[in-house]
This record gives sequence, C-alpha cells and structure tokens, in this order.
Amino acid sequence: MLFNSVEFIFLFLPLTLGGAWLLLRVGNRVTVLWLLAASVFFYGWWSPRHVVLLLASIAFNYTIGSMLVRGGGRFRGLLLAIGVGSDLALLAFFKYADFLLASLTHLPGVDLEPLGILLPIGISFYTFTQIAFLVDAWRGEVKQCEPLSYALFVTYFPHLIAGPILHHKEMIPQFRALAPGRIAAEDLAVGITIFVIGLFKKVILADGVARFVPLGFEPGLEPTLAAAWAGALAFALQLYFDFSGYSDMAVGMSRMFGVHLPLNFASPYKATSIIEFWRRWHMTLSRFLRDYLYVPLGGNRLGPRRRHANLMATMLLGGLWHGAGWTFVLWGGLHGAFLIVNHFWREWRTRHGLRGGSLASALAAGALTFLAVVVGWVPFRAVSLEQAGIVLAGVAGLNGISAPHGAAMGLEWAWILGLLLLVWLAPNTQEILARHLPQMADRASDVIAPIWRPTAWHAAAVVAAALVAIGHLGKVSEFLYFQF
Repeated sequence: MLFNSVEFIFLFLPLTLGGAWLLLRVGNRVTVLWLLAASVFFYGWWSPRHVVLLLASIAFNYTIGSMLVRGGGRFRGLLLAIGVGSDLALLAFFKYADFLLASLTHLPGVDLEPLGILLPIGISFYTFTQIAFLVDAWRGEVKQCEPLSYALFVTYFPHLIAGPILHHKEMIPQFRALAPGRIAAEDLAVGITIFVIGLFKKVILADGVARFVPLGFEPGLEPTLAAAWAGALAFALQLYFDFSGYSDMAVGMSRMFGVHLPLNFASPYKATSIIEFWRRWHMTLSRFLRDYLYVPLGGNRLGPRRRHANLMATMLLGGLWHGAGWTFVLWGGLHGAFLIVNHFWREWRTRHGLRGGSLASALAAGALTFLAVVVGWVPFRAVSLEQAGIVLAGVAGLNGISAPHGAAMGLEWAWILGLLLLVWLAPNTQEILARHLPQMADRASDVIAPIWRPTAWHAAAVVAAALVAIGHLGKVSEFLYFQF
C-alpha cells in the first residue's frame, strides 16, 4: 500500500485516524494497540509472509532489550553482541547473500547459483531502529521497556517502509502520552498541509521529471555530454523530490495523530559543503551512522588520519546499506573521499587564517558541492559499474559533445531548470510551516515571515494542490527509497 495510492489516502489513513480519535476516549493502551494493529496490517499489505519475520524480530529485540534494561549482570556485553549480531546476520542474509554469491562467482573455478531471496521491505529501517535501541539499553539510556509501546515504536506505519530511522527517546514517550484531546485541530490542519505538499512533490514533481532520466541511463546507450548531464540532473531532481515528498508525507500523517516525527530532509541541495549536505540529507540515517558507527570507531578523537579512515569506513558501509551492489559501494566511497577532502580544506583554511562569508564564495561552494553530489548520484542510479563508467564518460564529454535538440530535450531542460530554481530559491516545507513545528522552534525566528497560516486562502491552496495530485494517482509509482 503506497502513500500515494487511492486505497491509502481514502481508506486506510482516514479509517486509522478515525479509529484512533474514537479510541483515545477509551484509553491509551487500546489506542496504542489500534495503531499497532493498523501498522502491522499496513506492512502485511505488501507481503503477509514477512509479517512473521517482522514480529519475530520485534519479540527477539524486545527480550534482549528488556534484559539489558534490567541490568544483564556480567552478561551485558554478551547480550548486546547476541542482539546486534543476530540483527546484522538477518539483514546480511536477506539483503547481501545473493550479492556475495554473485561476487564470488567471478572468481576462477567458482560457480554458485543465487538463492533468489526476496528482500523484505523496510528491513534495513526496522533493523537499524532496533540496533540503536539495544545499544542505548546497553549504555543505560533506556529506563523502562513496555511491550506495546516498543512494538508500535518499531512498526509505526508512517516510518516503517522508508524511514525516518526513529530513536526510542523521541517516540515511546509520545505513544505513552496519547490521551483524549491529543489530536487537536492544529495537528490536523498542519498534518494535512504537510501531507499534501509531500504528495504534490512525489506525484507531480518527482514523477514528472522521472520520465527524462532514461535519456542518460538507458541500457546500451552511450550518452553524449548534453544527454548525460540531462539524465544525471533529472535523476538528482527525481530522487530529491521523491525522498523529500516521502519525508513530508510521513511527518504530515504522523502529525495528524498528534505524534511528531524527527525531520529527515532539509534542502540538502542548498548545502555549501559535503559535510553540510550530510547534515541535511537523510538526517536520521546520518545521525545513526555518526552515533552508532563513526563515534564507536573513534570518530575524530584519535587524530586526522584515524578520522579520515573512520569517515571512509562509515561512508562505505552507508553506501552498502543503501543496496547490495558495487555501484552503492562506489557511491559511498566517493562521498567518503568528498568528506575527507572537505575536512582537509577546512583544516588548511584554518591554518592559514582564511575566512569565507562573501556571497561569491558561498555561491562557488554551493555550486561545487552540488556538482559533486550529482556526479555521485550517477553510480547510485546505474545498474552496473560498467553503466556508471559510460554515463560518467558522457558527463565528462568523452562520448561526444552535442547541444540539446528536439522537443523532448527542450522539454527536459525546461523541467530541470524549473525544478532547480524551485530547489535553490523556494522555502522548504519546514520553513513554510516553521511556526507550527516543534522541530523548527529554535529556527522559527530566522524565518522572514510566518508563511503558512490556517486561513481560508491557504486552505484553498492546499485543496488545489491536493486535487492536482489526486488527479494523477492513476500513475502510481513506488518511492525510490522503498528498494533500500
């Protein structure tokens, strides 16, 4: 069941919301149980057989976590190793077994058949969510562990399929606080507005520019300079609005229930460095990789060389997390190299007392960052290292240089330029609704004006955007991050 489908928008979401609103008058536990049942049903819509795997994972991790919360005695380290090791083994089997077999097949004398394993949707997200919980329980940061709230924390349907990666301290207290009057008129108004903005981004903008991506990535094609750049930019914009739209829809629908999800997307193409890009793109994944991989590896505490090695290891594993393929490893390696260069540059400027701050330097830094990100998206999108090399050759002009021509190329570049202006110049969803988002409270004073108000004019604009998006629901497409 897709967020951008008729059955979700007109059946599942209103029925789940209406049930929660009624059950809040009965009590917290029955409301939590209702949301848990709805979330399990939502997941089962995709693949009923994988519901058993999800529930077994929750039961296992809750058991280990409860033992750690109660103390665990001298076996605390062993319990953590068993819990995290089992989670990673499960993820490795479903996500990487066939990739490993395919890689080994290239060795001389090795002939292995793939297992044909069907990847359970969302397994990367609910596995990382539970690993973070176990580590925090081992650290003594979890004070109590109640089964219903924990199960809802893992399965909560707005985040289950493609994030954000939740933290127990952010969510479980909110589930425990569900009570009569929790769903307020402002929550519904703000939530519906954010949801519609996200739906419009996905259905109109992301899916609209998606049809131009094959001009640069069609199998067997050797795109020239113009076609390669058009395809690369089209994919960069498709992924941007696809993931931004999903993130908005997740935050918006959760807000309808009076529950605040963490922000996961904050105009990353406005970043003026790769370091800043990763503070804006998939923010909860960046937080997880930092807190549960980079810092335990030593972070920046052991000198520049170790920091750079830790950065590269973190980004390589982050790339592999996105997909079982060497193209994702290459993408992670590129971003690891970009981050290392970025740190070298900052250190060199600090030693020489150089300061930026001018508009020209900010524009140059932003352009260079965007260029690096777009180049990095090429292997991310490519189906093989060979195709990535061909497209990158086209980007460099090695496949020939030709100017855009024809109605198709003209329309493509019009889409690309229009969306780039929207990305760089328009306020993002969080800025539009900053006055109504607790996650933006510390930045609300930086917003020039309260752009969105619960007025008739703004309601009319939301209704118009919703009608346009709903009119395109017949062309339903999955969100790109579902495959990860």
